Amino acid sequence: MSGGEDSPKLGKRSVPDNAGMTSSGCGGGEGLGGGGGPGRVRRVGLTGGIASGKSTVSAILAELGAVVVDADVLAREVVARGTDGLAEVVEAFGPGVLTPEGELDRPALGAIVFADPGRRRVLEGIIHPRVRARGAEIEAAAGPDALVVHDIPLLAESDGAAGAFDAVVVVDAPREVQVARMLEDRGWSREDAEARIAAQASREQRRAIATYVIENTGTREDLRHRVTEVFEELSARA
Repeated sequence: MSGGEDSPKLGKRSVPDNAGMTSSGCGGGEGLGGGGGPGRVRRVGLTGGIASGKSTVSAILAELGAVVVDADVLAREVVARGTDGLAEVVEAFGPGVLTPEGELDRPALGAIVFADPGRRRVLEGIIHPRVRARGAEIEAAAGPDALVVHDIPLLAESDGAAGAFDAVVVVDAPREVQVARMLEDRGWSREDAEARIAAQASREQRRAIATYVIENTGTREDLRHRVTEVFEELSARA
């Protein structure tokens, strides 16, 4: 069974470090839309629930030649020590969100924003614009005819965000498989695992925005085969 590596970013309860794309309308179910041609960067959204194996799919796509823009990685970069992003976080939330080494104390910040939706929106207002800008830089640097995959854990939770992409790939696994992976691979309790799943969009909500669904319930070889199929179809439908 292929595991999932979609780990939390602020302690066990993470701030949703998605790229915040807000274009409306989702062209699901039809492959890449029209208007392609030589020199056009193709934009693909990749998402999946916790322990679905999305991170593994992202890595395979990168190996196959896609340019991967990982929203979680960028969300860490934009508030790294010495950045203006971290300085703005400290200005908004106080020095208590810093470690003694001057890094962002993610559990401390997570405790603040999850207790107060208003404060969470303040944090998103700091992080998301920077993530979008950095993602745009990476996409702009991609070569002609590049397949750019935006790895966004909470794409289904962001209203209208799926419409910003030519296609959306959803990595899917049954709830019990997700729970089993979290228990076996991460040592979490069933209660914690169930709570994390409940905090995210449902399988039905994710599948509703999907152009392609990658079922991840078999072996890693099965997963690689399916990802390769999807990659080749995306590449062929420019």
